[in-house]
Amino acid sequence: MNRKATVLVIGVFLLGIALGAVGMRLVEQKVWGDRREERIRAGKPARIVEQLTQELALTPEQQQQLATILEDTRKKYDATYSTIRPQMEQARQEGRTRIRSMLKPEQLPQFEEYLRRIDEERRNRERR
Repeated sequence: MNRKATVLVIGVFLLGIALGAVGMRLVEQKVWGDRREERIRAGKPARIVEQLTQELALTPEQQQQLATILEDTRKKYDATYSTIRPQMEQARQEGRTRIRSMLKPEQLPQFEEYLRRIDEERRNRERR
């Protein structure tokens, strides 16, 4: 494969990663919720209940209902993510396998290092 073709393939791969990252961000915002919902997932519904109680003057009964709703919502987020995560990982691994098969042997170590870096970045984003 000549140099232009190699650069083009790598460029397409990087563009795919960038578009995937943008797509994941949109999914996070539209399906899984924004940062407020991330706090729910992190186990902090009490903070939201407290904030809404102050802003809306919730009754004790409403506070309890809200806490239940937040917990149910967190469970739905977790269930949704757990069902699609294996499919996302499979697609990622299939793509990586295809890329490895087209690379020259001397390119593989550098590609593996690249994958290590982006995997670490992804893990760091997921921890937030």
